[in-house]
Amino acid sequence: MKTNTLKSFLTITLAMFIISVAIYFFLIPSQVITGSVTGLAMVLAKITSLSISTLTFVINALLLILGIVLIGKEFGAKTIYASLLLPLFLAMFERIYPNNISLTQNAVFDMATYTLILAFGQTILFRVNASSGGTDIIAKIVNKYTHMDLGKACTLVGLLICTTSLIVYDIGALVVGALATLANGQAVDYFIDGFNKKKKICILSKEYEVIQDYIMNTLKRGVTLYSAKGGYDKTEHTELVTIMATNEYKKLLYYLQESDIEAFVTVSTVNEVIGTWNTKKRVEKLR
Repeated sequence: MKTNTLKSFLTITLAMFIISVAIYFFLIPSQVITGSVTGLAMVLAKITSLSISTLTFVINALLLILGIVLIGKEFGAKTIYASLLLPLFLAMFERIYPNNISLTQNAVFDMATYTLILAFGQTILFRVNASSGGTDIIAKIVNKYTHMDLGKACTLVGLLICTTSLIVYDIGALVVGALATLANGQAVDYFIDGFNKKKKICILSKEYEVIQDYIMNTLKRGVTLYSAKGGYDKTEHTELVTIMATNEYKKLLYYLQESDIEAFVTVSTVNEVIGTWNTKKRVEKLR
């Protein structure tokens, strides 16, 4: 239990460092207001004497209370940790690299890079039931109570934040920020789907028992056996069906090739698996 907790918090630390890099080195130099707490902080920093890191901390603190009440203590504890890391990393970058100029010298390139890096970091956090705080908390609440995809929820909340850019910027900044927010939502859903996708493998082979033994005892995945009949010669066959991660699927293909086993294999992509699939234990074949 302690090992899993430590792993979760190390994962959150890595994700927040990635997100902080995206914000400080790509979002802030671009001067584009996106649908994030940092974007809102950038607007407020223009009309107050407070720094972006301070404003980010204050807004996150208020939203954290809402997240703990509506989502739960585990999510709240992890998000508190993540939210504390964001202003700390930003303050560290402000001290180490105060003259923060665009690395790409192009606002469009800055936004494209920021969008992809941010979405990757957000996806890592969502997978350990955490968030970076701010608008991610609101998106998580929307996801919980409406079952809206996380990426779409991030987009909805983000677009509302984008409208605040009109306070200090022109309509062009709003349009660019809205486009970046839409792209971020799409990227989050893309990365989440990428992590969740699995391979469904159907195998017809006379040596199905050998293949079954390899899958169950070496790859530690479950196998389901079906009776099948050939449509042409009416011959009885046994079809073996299993679901695997992509790296396990590659190992199985390599095994079949190296073992010189004659088999007919079909493969399809499964977008999501729900249930006990992630338990890496030997599963007896279903009858």
